[in-house]
Amino acid sequence: MLVWSGQAVSLVGSAAVRFAFVVDVWSTGERASAVTALSLCALLPQALLSPLAGAIVDRMRKRSALQLADAGGLLVVGCLALLHYLGLLHSWQIYVATALLGACAAFQFPALSSAVPLLVRKDQLGRANGLLGGAKSAASIGGPALGGILLTVFGIGPTLLADLVSYAIALIGVRLVRLTGDRPAPPSGPRRRITAESGEGLRYLLRTPGLRDLIVNFCVVNLVMVFGFALIQPMVLLRADSAALAAVNTAIGVGGVAGGLLMAAWGGPRDRGRGMMLGVIGMCLSALVGMAFAGGVLGWSVAVLIGALLMTVVNSQMNAIVQSKVPQEWQGRVFGAVMFLGYISVPLATALSGPLADHVFEPQAAHGTGLFTVLGPLFGDRPGSGMAGMFFLAGLAGIGVSLWGLASRNIREIDLVMPDADDEAADDAHDVREDEGVRDEVRA
Repeated sequence: MLVWSGQAVSLVGSAAVRFAFVVDVWSTGERASAVTALSLCALLPQALLSPLAGAIVDRMRKRSALQLADAGGLLVVGCLALLHYLGLLHSWQIYVATALLGACAAFQFPALSSAVPLLVRKDQLGRANGLLGGAKSAASIGGPALGGILLTVFGIGPTLLADLVSYAIALIGVRLVRLTGDRPAPPSGPRRRITAESGEGLRYLLRTPGLRDLIVNFCVVNLVMVFGFALIQPMVLLRADSAALAAVNTAIGVGGVAGGLLMAAWGGPRDRGRGMMLGVIGMCLSALVGMAFAGGVLGWSVAVLIGALLMTVVNSQMNAIVQSKVPQEWQGRVFGAVMFLGYISVPLATALSGPLADHVFEPQAAHGTGLFTVLGPLFGDRPGSGMAGMFFLAGLAGIGVSLWGLASRNIREIDLVMPDADDEAADDAHDVREDEGVRDEVRA
């Protein structure tokens, strides 16, 4: 709870600063491309550096890795604050700072995810991951609100100072808590270059049957969900207005918080593989298929709220499976690979969804051609119908992938097929003791 509290405060401070950055960049020229470029500056370093960051995390104590990530963010924001108060802050520096903060975030996820098993018992992993997921969703609601107030009342300088304080709180929380068994991974042979080790997390996932099937399913579902979520803003704005979009975005955040609280109280399903796949089916039915058929702000908000709630539950279970099945000395690299696979689909899905909506689905919906000879009776021909059809098809694709996951025993029964890492280590130690006993008897 001490670490979670510090990280939650830091997430809110970072979200407030990100909002301030968007406003500052927009105010210089009111160009959407500038805001998009800012998002890419945050996303690409986080995705591309995560395998390398995971390898570095495994060579360090988890406490040191967490402190490194938080201290890096504090240093970047501190430099921006100093430049602001010296009157030397320019827009291009915000892009550089956003990229550096993205690089710090690449360390944050594998360090924090691999530290959770050192903080709680194995049966509490689902609850702990739910709290972390809920904190991220709460930050997505409270951060922009706080940033808007601070920016309006005080300006960007005090907003940066507030983020500095939030990083300091996170550092104190990590410093005070005790991480049992926190030690760097011992080398299994001659120490290789860190760049060579950065790909080991992905290779570990691919050579482990249960995790390999699960991560392939996870990647395809993530691609489908991002593809659909990228269409929420344009479809809502096309059919309603910015106030409706604000309500829908708030519902996404509320759903994430509710999912985190649910996981904190419940801990998740006992049968985690089957529970994950059923949760993904629920996500697709609500946030994609439900979004396609919903006809107004209330329907959209309910659909995405349920979807975001289930997404937090699914992600918490995914993290808990990796935390319990992967040995501690591998978790930094494996979580780095998970982050890379999860984030790399975002620009791909986003780049595909917009052009397909503008040049294929919307024209087909308007003229009743192509796929809309079949989908037309379901969604009509008014503006946004093409994107509603895309939601529907993405939802069906996600449900199909989830049904494949339920049919795969490696995914459905992963807790039976694949032993937990500590159980396997205990069995190995028992075998070693038995071998030593046999040798002692032979010598006797």
